[in-house]
Amino acid sequence: MSAGSPLRWTDSHCHIQDAYLDDPGGAEAVIRRAAAAGVDRLVCIGTAEEESRQAVELARSEVGPRAGVAVWAAVGLHPHEASHGVAAITDLVGRLGGVPGRKPPGTVVAIGECGLDYHYEHSPRDAQREAFAAQILLAKQHGLALVVHTRDAWDDTFEILGSCGPPERTVIHCFTGGAAEARRCLDLGAYLSFSGIVTFKNADGIREAAAACPADRLLVETDAPFLAPAPHRGKPNEPAYVTLVGAALAEVRGEPPEDLAAATNANVSAVFLLGA
Repeated sequence: MSAGSPLRWTDSHCHIQDAYLDDPGGAEAVIRRAAAAGVDRLVCIGTAEEESRQAVELARSEVGPRAGVAVWAAVGLHPHEASHGVAAITDLVGRLGGVPGRKPPGTVVAIGECGLDYHYEHSPRDAQREAFAAQILLAKQHGLALVVHTRDAWDDTFEILGSCGPPERTVIHCFTGGAAEARRCLDLGAYLSFSGIVTFKNADGIREAAAACPADRLLVETDAPFLAPAPHRGKPNEPAYVTLVGAALAEVRGEPPEDLAAATNANVSAVFLLGA
């Protein structure tokens, strides 16, 4: 990045489709604020059939291009929804997954988010494990990245990833473990994606993991509309705030924000095969 060039960021994980959005200006207003903040790429993540379909529709719309932001989509079944089964997601991916290779804006780049959540257990654990394993295989079948949600379920997450064999390109989204969990993820070949939690006062373990994460395995995300970083904690999150997450990560790692922006942009391109 040349001297004086503005920092450009990618939000690797957000939910700004209609099912999640509560903004009078709609997705376009959210994306335009992101562009003004220095975000020029984002990945909109599905969590169930309708939410995934909306993510794809947004990615394929003219909303992003009008604001100068490239938008991609991920299709998946969140562990909260696992009891519904993955048949609808499998069908959606079959119709929309595209072909292997670089992915132009508007296309599906990943399966997810999927995984295990033993904190809330909105779906039975057996159903979560079955849906997670099925989506790992779906990602491998279609040559897509895998976006993993894991909460209070590290051992089973590692067991399923190990038994199924993780896809070549796997992201542990919104990483909330410590150094030990980070090491196990990295040993599997996964990328670690850090959210606004790195700005929370009680997140020392996550900051330790972020500081130790190799530069070529690091991603930055908002998980909007959730987990807004300080000083916006408790308010709706949005992709514009990925710049705050990135600045916090750079401080934790003791490196210039422009270096972290460049590294995370390159990593996003590698893991999702972005074509822009």
